Amino acid sequence: MAAAPDSPPPGSDRLRTFAKYSGIAFQMLAIIGLSTWLGLWLDGHYHTKTPWFTIGLMLLGVFAALYQTIRSLTKES
Repeated sequence: MAAAPDSPPPGSDRLRTFAKYSGIAFQMLAIIGLSTWLGLWLDGHYHTKTPWFTIGLMLLGVFAALYQTIRSLTKES
């Protein structure tokens, strides 16, 4: 029996879910990575003895990534 013409191909829901969660993971990686890089750059630019910019921006990046992830997961699709 053939699939209805308007129905999505088999497995497309799994692929869509995989793509959604992969996108969220890469978004988290980008937010945390860019904020850490900026902190390292600021510490190098201002020649700080302790890496306060790196620590602060890394933590800010983690919280921002968590906030964005929770917002993405609770949003109606």
